Amino acid sequence: MSGSTARTAVGKSLREQFEDRERDQLAPYAAFSSESKGRSHPEEEHPYRTAYQRDRDRILHSKAFRRLKRKTQVFLAPKGDHLRTRLTHTLEVAQIARTASRALFLNEDLVEAIALGHDLGHTPFGHAGETALNECFEPGFRHFEQSLRIVEFLESTRHGPGLNLTHEVRDGILFHSRGKVVLLGGDGPVASTLEGQVLSVCDAIAYVSHDIDDAIRAGVLTMADLPADAIEVLGETTSERINAMVGGLIEGSPDGKIDVQPDIKVAMNTLRDYLYRELYPSAPISGEIEKSKRLLADLYRHFVDHPPEGLPTAAASDSLERRVVDFLAGMTDQYALQLYQETFFPQAWPV
Repeated sequence: MSGSTARTAVGKSLREQFEDRERDQLAPYAAFSSESKGRSHPEEEHPYRTAYQRDRDRILHSKAFRRLKRKTQVFLAPKGDHLRTRLTHTLEVAQIARTASRALFLNEDLVEAIALGHDLGHTPFGHAGETALNECFEPGFRHFEQSLRIVEFLESTRHGPGLNLTHEVRDGILFHSRGKVVLLGGDGPVASTLEGQVLSVCDAIAYVSHDIDDAIRAGVLTMADLPADAIEVLGETTSERINAMVGGLIEGSPDGKIDVQPDIKVAMNTLRDYLYRELYPSAPISGEIEKSKRLLADLYRHFVDHPPEGLPTAAASDSLERRVVDFLAGMTDQYALQLYQETFFPQAWPV
């Protein structure tokens, strides 16, 4: 194609052709990028990327996304190279969610963008860090709210603070933890798009699968420990279980209502309950969790009393405590450990 590769002879840009293809190929209840509710600050459309493609790319290239590679998923400071980190969890969620959304004829670009951004707000040391900051910071701390805060204020582009993502991606990030509304039933807010609702279930599919895999690899669990009735339904291997759960989501979600087939849902909940009852409170994990909580609490109190230079600022109205929380939440495990040692351990006098 000569001249501009982003425009055809009939005058439509590649982006507009992609938008036409969405309308032709996706389900009528999918989220079409051409019908997005838009961004907080309007921007000129891109010649060959849809709005949701641009959001995915902005998240992928952000500093917060790169830091996920050194943040805990479940096992703190793992000695092996094969246990999940927050980054590998995010990539697995994105892959599972794309598979499910493709089968349901939903917008894969939107679901991938939400997946890549959903855990940006996680603290160092996984849920231990989240608990520590929630206990220290009076307004409370929730990682899904912090994920939204990162993409709205703390990250930046050449245009200024925030990534200026579309409404649909920000909404999906904020409500990504609502998969339990589908799995456990009950009321409560969920993402406004079906893509966001699919992502919330796929997040649960991913961690139920890989937390078991990591626990067995680490010697904390064996296959014989797992609930036999759930394993009989979902399968013996990680791939069998993921395949069964994704299939249950696809088959259980006809005509624009996101759900999971009843037998698969029961088995998923059985495994999920088992992890929360037996794995996460187990001694190899809980002992390190208490140390991590103490570390972040000590750092929080110290920096509130002795603010360092360069604390992140999202708004002039932010309190010192809010800025310290943003500082701590953004750290990797290794950086938090290093900073704790530099702050509280005696340092050798330079010769």
